[in-house]
Amino acid sequence: MSIFDSILKSIGGAPDDVANLAAKLGIDPKTAESAIAALGRTHQMPGDTVTLAADHTGLSPAILSQIVAAIGGEGSLTNFASMLDRDGDGNPVDDVVDIAKGLFGKS
Repeated sequence: MSIFDSILKSIGGAPDDVANLAAKLGIDPKTAESAIAALGRTHQMPGDTVTLAADHTGLSPAILSQIVAAIGGEGSLTNFASMLDRDGDGNPVDDVVDIAKGLFGKS
């Protein structure tokens, strides 16, 4: 189970896992994971979350909007971003990398 699956399961009304979300949207699960990470990251930036995430991922705003809706809307992105940003520095990417290293036994 990926970190994204764990987070999705903790958000009420969200799909059970990334694979289910990806299947519903007709995209690859890895693409869905990248999209979720980009949405969580760009939600903390000034500007429109979906537009910024589209610029970062190359995915269409329509797909990204569907992902936002599927995981519970903008409010869930706030929860998602704060869950990933363990050190509170406003950048969840370094924390996701640390989580991934922990999953694979690397330090």
